[in-house]
This record gives sequence, C-alpha cells and structure tokens, in this order.
Amino acid sequence: MGNTSKRIKKRLDDAGARYWAGDNIAEFIMPEEHEKLIDELTEKFEAVLDGLVIDRHTDPNSMDTGRRLAKMYINELMSGRYDPAPSATAFPNEPDNVTNEKYEGMLVVRSELTSVCSHHHQPVKGVAYIGIIAADKLIGLSKYTRIAQWCARRGTLQEELAMDIAREIMRATDSKDVGVYIQAPHGCCENRGIMAHSSLTQTTVLKGRFIDDPACKNEFFDNIKLQQAFAPR
Repeated sequence: MGNTSKRIKKRLDDAGARYWAGDNIAEFIMPEEHEKLIDELTEKFEAVLDGLVIDRHTDPNSMDTGRRLAKMYINELMSGRYDPAPSATAFPNEPDNVTNEKYEGMLVVRSELTSVCSHHHQPVKGVAYIGIIAADKLIGLSKYTRIAQWCARRGTLQEELAMDIAREIMRATDSKDVGVYIQAPHGCCENRGIMAHSSLTQTTVLKGRFIDDPACKNEFFDNIKLQQAFAPR
C-alpha cells in the first residue's frame, strides 16, 4: 500500500469509519490527495499488467493503460466513493396564490445509471425510477439523477444501491414517502460464469406511503410502465 492510501486508511481507522467498496470516504481525503491516489494506483495497475504478461513498454495500446485505469476508477467508475455528495439546493414547497394549496402529489423521475459490481468489478448499466410524494422541501429535477448517479458510482450490489438512493433522496427532500425501482443487466452475469446475455435484475425499495397505501404503490408502478413505454430504445 502506498503512502497516500495508508494515510487515508489511518484516518478512517482512527475514526472507526467503514470503507467498504460501496462507502463514500470523501471526508477523509484531502483535496490534493486525489491526484496522488491516481499516481499510486497507476503503479498498482502497471503491476497487474506486468502480472498478466502484457508488454506495456513497447505495445502502443498498453503503454498508458495503467494510468488510464487509475483515472477511470477514481474519477469515473468509483467517483461516488471519493467525491462528496452533489449539492441539492432545496426550495420550500409553498402554497400557490390561487388555491392556497401546495403540491402534494407524486413525482417519478427516470435516471440512467452506471455502476460496478463489487464482486468482479464488472459494469452494471441500468435505469432507476425514483418516486416521491412531495413534502415541505423540493429539489430540482436534475438533482434526483445526480444523487442516483453519485450513489451508483462505486462498487456496490443492486440491492444496496436501491437502499442508498432511497436514503439520500429522503435526506435531500425530508420526504418519508419514497420509492426506488432499479432494472439492470449485470456484466458479472453476461461476461463471466453463466454468460447469460439476457439476464436482468430488478430491485425495489419502498418507504412510507409507498408501502402502506396500495393506491400509492399502484400509481408508482403505473408511472414506471408509462415511462418504459415512452423511453428511448
């Protein structure tokens, strides 16, 4: 383990903080350590290429692969571990000036996701449908996708990812009524082992009225069906 990762790990251990593949550790990383982590990880990936007996010195396609992999992991595939949560400015859900009523209906947002299976680091590319009953706070529509993608950009399981998205949406909106439905094929099923190219995994997390109110649950899944019918293919 290099010096940068050792320092970060010590901070985590001293704080008694968990650092599993799906955990965000941004608060324990100094701003200048991002690039140092990439430098350290570059050497590790170069060692992997050497172990695979790939000539990274004369093969023009492999010369910089170690650094490309390091940057991809830190800045893209697992950026949700190393970057702080996206800003989600909340606005008060105010009554309008005509009926003096505020919006208390359902909102359903479709978000494309890219994640990484924590077992084999294979890609997981799917779609999340986030449903919410508006409470006292509203956030911009794009923030639902930003939060979902931030949760996804780390090593995780789809079951955990659905729970993470639900928790972060509840935190950002103060709503106790949230539903998350994720549908995704998994590279660990398609590219290795069973090689099941038509496999699809679906996970659902329901909170508050999405559990307790059958009409609310039905409305959520009816909205998902409508969005699936009109989604680009």
